[in-house]
Amino acid sequence: MTIIESILGAIGWLALTFGAAWLGSRFMPDEWYKTLKKPGWNPPNKIFGPVWSALYLLMAAAAWLVWRGYGFSVAVFPLVLFILQLLLNAAWTWTFFGLHRPGTALADIIVLWVIILAMLTLFWQFEPLAGALLLPYLAWVSFATYLNLTIWRMNR
Repeated sequence: MTIIESILGAIGWLALTFGAAWLGSRFMPDEWYKTLKKPGWNPPNKIFGPVWSALYLLMAAAAWLVWRGYGFSVAVFPLVLFILQLLLNAAWTWTFFGLHRPGTALADIIVLWVIILAMLTLFWQFEPLAGALLLPYLAWVSFATYLNLTIWRMNR
């Protein structure tokens, strides 16, 4: 792979990842969210943007490393899982904030968590650094899953 191909690939993975982020960002906390009961350990809204920006950057870098090292022909399954988790990630935001359905969003984020774990495991097998880059994402989604569960329980 040439340097140009590698750079274009990095741009492509960044565009794909931040494209999903952009889709998710169309649905932000609104008046409905403000009225929900939330646990005392719920982070302030201003923390989510910086955290998610860093996580999306790490995700794109991980996908790029696997793609650069193995290409789609060899790493098709982990890279398809990557795309699937991006879709589930954006769908969670739409479901929770757009549709105001914390229970349905909880089902989505549980499936998302499983896909992230599978993807992380496969990425680690192909490129250990790529797997390691996904550890903060798994940790954050674990926290977000528990937060989603707690909010759902508090507001049933």
